[in-house]
Amino acid sequence: MGPSALNRRDGRVPNSARRRDTLHGWAFAAPFVIAFLLFLVWPIIYGFYLSLTGQSITGANSELIGFENYGEAFRDADVWRSLGNTLWFTVLSTVPLVLVALILALLVNLGLPGQWLWRLAFFAPFLLASTVVSLFWIWMYNPQLGLVNSILGGQTAWLTDSNTAMISVVITTVWWTVGFNFLLYLAALQNIPEQQYEAASLDGAGKWRQLFSITIPQLAPTTLVIVILQILASLKVFDQIYIMTGGGPGGATRPIVQYIYETGFTAYRLGYASAVAYVFFAIIVIASVAQMVITSRRGAK
Repeated sequence: MGPSALNRRDGRVPNSARRRDTLHGWAFAAPFVIAFLLFLVWPIIYGFYLSLTGQSITGANSELIGFENYGEAFRDADVWRSLGNTLWFTVLSTVPLVLVALILALLVNLGLPGQWLWRLAFFAPFLLASTVVSLFWIWMYNPQLGLVNSILGGQTAWLTDSNTAMISVVITTVWWTVGFNFLLYLAALQNIPEQQYEAASLDGAGKWRQLFSITIPQLAPTTLVIVILQILASLKVFDQIYIMTGGGPGGATRPIVQYIYETGFTAYRLGYASAVAYVFFAIIVIASVAQMVITSRRGAK
């Protein structure tokens, strides 16, 4: 009896079969690995290399200059102003996107008639492209013909006034993206055992007491996920601001992503734009790590 037969009888896979399975596995994974290396790993490496040069979009000044771009980025007032606008947008949008989504989910979960219509109405805007949403709200905010001023009875220049431009974009963003958070909350609400509410009712707890003692605590994990996703999404805001305000007036709404774009493709400073992008990337990594630490600590309690 040969050794291969013994291996098969013992339940062990022959080495040749293992090698064949390994090759097959790599063959199936190869397209993803190649795409991952070409479109993620290589751009990260090359982008960091660019940040160490003074290269322009024309290819000039490609020699290494070390960390001079990073030093300039930390001294650049426009970088800090754009970062401030991004953080301000994140704060203004995250809070209502959590609270409004929760309120909408609670209302639908009450069992109102025509639930499919409510779900469609709340979620449908999320399916629209950013260009469509932005153009729609530009008309809504039109000082002379817009619906907003028609309702409020004024002629406020919502998108060209530095006092109202950011909040106008935030309102648009909330209307556009709240449907996704609404669905997450609604799914979480429907997974809360009904027996908990029945037991609370028997103990004399009213609807408000059940809300704050059962519903809100049960939704805590979902709320944490929504907050994390929303913060990361808001930090990368670009489309709606670029279309609706162009970053104006006077840079009052310009986010850091738009500043990176303008520096690289309008001012033609690819090296410096790459350095600013990596500073922003470091901020996102720090924020993500902080959120993971907070999440793990809460989970350990």
